[in-house]
Amino acid sequence: MGKRRSGRELLSSLSKKQKKHLREFGEEHPFYDKLLLLLLLHSCFPFQSENSDKSSAESDSETEVEQVSVYHKLLATLKTSPESESEEEEDESESEEAGESEAEMDSEGSQETGEADGGEEDKNDVPEEEEATDTAEQTLSQEQDDGADTSCDPRHGVIEEFTDVKHESEFSLETNFMEEESGDCNADTRDSNPFKQHMDKELEEKEIEKMSTLPKTSSQSQWPRLGQLTFSSTLEKHKTLKADKEVDVKQLYLHKPLESTWPKVNKQFLSSVSKPSDSPFTPLQRELFCIMNTYRDLFYPERNALTNGEEIRHAYCLHALNHVLKANAQVLSNNAKRRDRKPGSDTDDYRDQGLTRPKVLMIVPFRECALRIVHIFINLLEVNDKKKIDVSNKKRFKGEFGSDPEEKPPNLKRPEDYEAVFAGNIDDHFRIGVAILQKSMRLYAPFYSSDIIIASPVGMRTVIGAEGEKKRDFDFLSSIEILIIDQADIYLMQNWEHVLHLMKHINLLPLDSHGVDFSRVRMLNLNNWSKYYRQTLLFSALQHPQINSVFNKHCLNYVGQVAVRNVPLTGSISHVVVQLPHVFRRLEAESVTSVIDARFQFFIDKVLPEYRDAIMSHTLIYVPSYFDYVRLRNYFKKEDLNFTHICEYTKKAAVCRARRFFLKGEKQFLLFTERFHFYKRYTIKGIRNLIFYELPTYSHFYSEICNMMKATDNGMDATWTCTVLYSKYDAQKLAAVVGIDRTAQMLQSKKNVHLFVTGES
Repeated sequence: MGKRRSGRELLSSLSKKQKKHLREFGEEHPFYDKLLLLLLLHSCFPFQSENSDKSSAESDSETEVEQVSVYHKLLATLKTSPESESEEEEDESESEEAGESEAEMDSEGSQETGEADGGEEDKNDVPEEEEATDTAEQTLSQEQDDGADTSCDPRHGVIEEFTDVKHESEFSLETNFMEEESGDCNADTRDSNPFKQHMDKELEEKEIEKMSTLPKTSSQSQWPRLGQLTFSSTLEKHKTLKADKEVDVKQLYLHKPLESTWPKVNKQFLSSVSKPSDSPFTPLQRELFCIMNTYRDLFYPERNALTNGEEIRHAYCLHALNHVLKANAQVLSNNAKRRDRKPGSDTDDYRDQGLTRPKVLMIVPFRECALRIVHIFINLLEVNDKKKIDVSNKKRFKGEFGSDPEEKPPNLKRPEDYEAVFAGNIDDHFRIGVAILQKSMRLYAPFYSSDIIIASPVGMRTVIGAEGEKKRDFDFLSSIEILIIDQADIYLMQNWEHVLHLMKHINLLPLDSHGVDFSRVRMLNLNNWSKYYRQTLLFSALQHPQINSVFNKHCLNYVGQVAVRNVPLTGSISHVVVQLPHVFRRLEAESVTSVIDARFQFFIDKVLPEYRDAIMSHTLIYVPSYFDYVRLRNYFKKEDLNFTHICEYTKKAAVCRARRFFLKGEKQFLLFTERFHFYKRYTIKGIRNLIFYELPTYSHFYSEICNMMKATDNGMDATWTCTVLYSKYDAQKLAAVVGIDRTAQMLQSKKNVHLFVTGES
């Protein structure tokens, strides 16, 4: 308010001619410094004013767009200072110099030099916090972010929640009633409905105590498509899950409109020769949805962005939307019953809500994922072309979550899996609330008025906050009934702590009532038993101890947990196409916590001395953990070794220099982090000796790095070496690289294992 008021006072002191000049030309007046002009801009173009509820709502008017663009241009004139401009010029000249040197390294084509010259416009950079500078476009989009969500930007001191006054009453569950023509009310009251069976189950304190103290019992079963399943539960005894060979949509108890829309939406994944009478699910979707529909927790570690990623996304979107529609239909139906009930009748029959409205939380890594999810929701809700649903703020959503195809740099070739993962808008800082009521959808709904929240881990972390912060909120997570974590493996490359932080703050009792009618709240929520009813769906491209830990410790569903536990038979080593001897050296460690120090000591005592000789030049050391990378870098500096290093925070110019020095042999060692490879996928040339300090997180990275070893001189390939460090705690990673049979032999034997791969098998 202080800035806005002072800006108005300054504006009032200007003449009409000066105001007109400022609006039309956007020139910096010589009698105002930049700070004062910024204040004037906020007052001249108050698009983010106190009445943000009106201006944040989607507007199709051209005048509003023009105002924003003028503000845009004015801010752009002030975004750099002389000091920052000189720094940028210095950076560019350094980058150009590195690019010229890189061009001399080899003449294998313009693609490699285009990657290495430091001029590549790759939007997948991992930004370094110390160098982050906001352009006018970023500032503008942050101020208009989800839910008028200035909390996405930690620089803002106040969390302003998006409020859409126009649609607030329309999407309120308390003031609306079930439409008579829908006929959904009767469908949702069937006793065999999985939704009602799960949510209406009343647990006893003895059962809660069992789940808190007793270990889980497990059983295994084999399914045709999913493979080996492990079912675990505390309350239910050994139970064999059987896959349904055929699934009738009517037997799934889907909400009425979904029965007709799902076959159309999912048609793209079905065989072109499928008959109308065939199942509307693919074999994978059928088995996954059969488990989802029982409300058991599910862990599926074989998600692949190239093959089955979209199939899985459609399946869990169907389940989430079905759950929300049923829950809302129950509330609207009970609203009508309460309205017509006789005075003095029992009100306990209408307990149909949680302490807060959000029911489904969907965690995805990028904005593109959220965009696809919302599109699936819209398609599932539109019965036909004539009956389009009303989607509020759709234009704004497309602008903030969509992407411009022209932004992608041309002539950049990356592996297919890289292109699939990093498609579209890959901003990883976002959150958006979605409210769904009968035939309408509201995007950018306030969290406490939302049914579904779609967010990234860092987007949730900034709103949840940390202990001791004044502005933090996590009450909206108190009554989450379905938690979906998709592409969990990517969060290992981002920041896994954000996922753990979220799991610690979900399904806690809220600190405020938030206007809830306690006579409508389920007893399970009042007893703080929500976590025992919450269903968690966890999808990943791999099995990892961190992901397994979340599934085992934080998934407490009383119905039980189902995990897919298939073991790899061959491993990614079979995809190595160069003739290369692989030496797997086993290190001993007493515990998981001590393996970090044991690996470091084993490396500097037994492995590194073998590579200190000048003849062992061109040695790349692949380090998955950034903390191990820092430790090794400091040790190499202390020992004054001839080395260079590349990590996810290295500038482009420094990357170019490091690649050039390593290729020409001016640096003997190259420390190389896994996260840099994940985000960039550069080809490192000149590798003759390769050391995997630890097995890679993604098994296919092993073959990718090995296949970079191309001869730079005739006959050099005879001296190639590959050394891998592993311990008994790396069993899952080892199996993904060499296969389950070799892993069993290697873990039983304490000797080093020598493998020689002659090519792709």
